[in-house]
Amino acid sequence: MLLNKRISILYFLRGIQSQVLFIGIFAVAIGLLDMLPWFRKISLPLNIPALLGTAVSLLLAFRTSQSYERWWEARTVWGAIVNDSRSFVRLIIQFLPTGEDKIIKDFAERQIIWTYALGESLRKQPFSEKVQQYLKEHNISAVNIPNALLDAHSRQLKEIAVSKGLTDFQQMQLNDMITRLCDSMGKCERLKNTVFPRSYSVLVHILIYVFAAILPFGLDDSQLLVEIGVTFLIPIVFIMIEKTSIIMQDPFENRPVDTPMTSLAQTIEINIRQMIGEQNIPSKKENTLYYEM
Repeated sequence: MLLNKRISILYFLRGIQSQVLFIGIFAVAIGLLDMLPWFRKISLPLNIPALLGTAVSLLLAFRTSQSYERWWEARTVWGAIVNDSRSFVRLIIQFLPTGEDKIIKDFAERQIIWTYALGESLRKQPFSEKVQQYLKEHNISAVNIPNALLDAHSRQLKEIAVSKGLTDFQQMQLNDMITRLCDSMGKCERLKNTVFPRSYSVLVHILIYVFAAILPFGLDDSQLLVEIGVTFLIPIVFIMIEKTSIIMQDPFENRPVDTPMTSLAQTIEINIRQMIGEQNIPSKKENTLYYEM
């Protein structure tokens, strides 16, 4: 996630540098073409490129809105994961009899690993050493590791419901928390696996280049540099807006604009370890970059 106090302009410019170069060459070529005698006779009302520019603006507004909605939904889901993780462990502590520290720690440790495993699986990264060590110690293997960890929650809950005498209400409360965690996991997987239609980007790009191609024919031919500059700047603004929407539309791709799942997992770990009374609480290192993951 980008931090508003330290934003790298270079990161954004690197993403559009090839398009900036292409538009620059395109603007110069169209401007020089418009100066040729035969093309100088062609004159379009400025209303025509203005109308096309308006259409591009509306499409970009819709695209940006949809991309931000995906990005914000991802952040909202992870906010719910933070709250539900704390609440789940808090209920475990409250419902179990005094002296069941080992069982409480089992649930707490598994919940911590679940948050790290979910973030790493969404980014399609190899599991961290912490997660791999836990999976090896507990002999957990599955195609969907986060789901397997929730299954382990459910199995242990079923055991302690009998052995520790949980009431039906208490068991229902804990099951409800596991269900909510599963729902959040499913929402993340939906966002990850549902791609934004590529045809939409193709359409926007075609309209931008058509706009850049006809704009010089609606401008005064006596000012070549101004004509090239306008033909370059306006499409670049459109492309920058589209690039902004593109980098927001996929919030789990291990990029600076991602949902900060690793940072949130660290926050969850610190909170849970404090809740169960551990002494060696890992500290969160101060971030020196312009983003946090």
